[in-house]
Amino acid sequence: MTTSFLLIVQIVLVIMIVIAVLLQKSSSIGLGAYSGSNESVFGAKGPNSFLAKATFTIGLLFVINTITLGYMYSLNKNDSVTNALVEETDVVAPALPTDAPTSQEKK
Repeated sequence: MTTSFLLIVQIVLVIMIVIAVLLQKSSSIGLGAYSGSNESVFGAKGPNSFLAKATFTIGLLFVINTITLGYMYSLNKNDSVTNALVEETDVVAPALPTDAPTSQEKK
C-alpha cells in the first residue's frame, strides 16, 4: 500500500519536474555555454527565479522519494505473492474409507 502511494507520488513528481524545466527560459545557447561564453549557467544573478527554486525543490523531493522507494522495495525483496495467498483453514481433508480398494487391488 505504501509503495503504491510512493510510486504514484514519484510519477507526479516526474511530470512536475519536466514541466518546471520546460517552462524555464534558456540561459545559454546550447553547448556554447561550455565553450567560454559570457553567460553563466544561471545568468549573472544566480538561480533566484521562482522556477529555478521550484525545480530544485521538486528535484530534491524526487531524490528523497527515490531513495525511500528503494528502501521500501529492498525490505520486501524476499516476500512472494504466494505468501499472501496462503490462508490458514480449519477444514480437515476427508480420510479414505477403510473398505476402499487400493490401487493394487483394482488391477
